[in-house]
Amino acid sequence: MTGMDAEDWADRHVARWRDHWIDIAFDDDVEAIVVRMERLVRHFKAAKQDALRAVGLQDFEYATLHLLMIRDTPGHAGPSALAADLGISNAGMSGRLEALEKAGWVQRRAGADDRRRVDIQVTQGGMDVWRRAMQLRGRAEEHLVGTLSAEDRATLARLLKTLTLTVESDED
Repeated sequence: MTGMDAEDWADRHVARWRDHWIDIAFDDDVEAIVVRMERLVRHFKAAKQDALRAVGLQDFEYATLHLLMIRDTPGHAGPSALAADLGISNAGMSGRLEALEKAGWVQRRAGADDRRRVDIQVTQGGMDVWRRAMQLRGRAEEHLVGTLSAEDRATLARLLKTLTLTVESDED
C-alpha cells in the first residue's frame, strides 16, 4: 500500500486508544492530526540536529547565528536585543557571544553612533557555517514536503496557518 491507503503509526495509535476513552470524548481525526504533527516535528528536529552535527555547530550556536541572520538588519544586533529574542539573560548572552567569537563566527564592535555601545556582527565564517546548516536543513525539509503536489502544499500551508493564528490569538 502507498499514499493515503497505507496505514501509518498514527492510524495504529488511534485504533489502540479509541476504546480506552469510553467516558471522555475521543475524536479519531483530532488524535491522528496531533500525533502526526508531533511525529513530523520530531522528524524536523532530528534533521536539524543532523545538519548541525554535519557542520560542527551546537544548538545554542545555531540558534544565535540564526536569530542574527534573520533580523531586519541581517547579521547585526545589540547583545541585549539578541538576548531578548533568545529569551536568555544578558549574562547568558555574554557567554554565548564569547564562544561564538572564539570560534570566529561573530565579532563585537563599538557602535557606530555611540562608541560605548556594542554591536554584534556575524563574520563571513559565521555566515558560511549558518548557510551550510540551512542548506542541509532545507534539503531534508524539501525531501519530505516535496512528496506533496504544489496544490497539496498550498492547502497544507493554509490549514496550518489557520491553526497557527488560533494559537497566536490564544496567546494574546
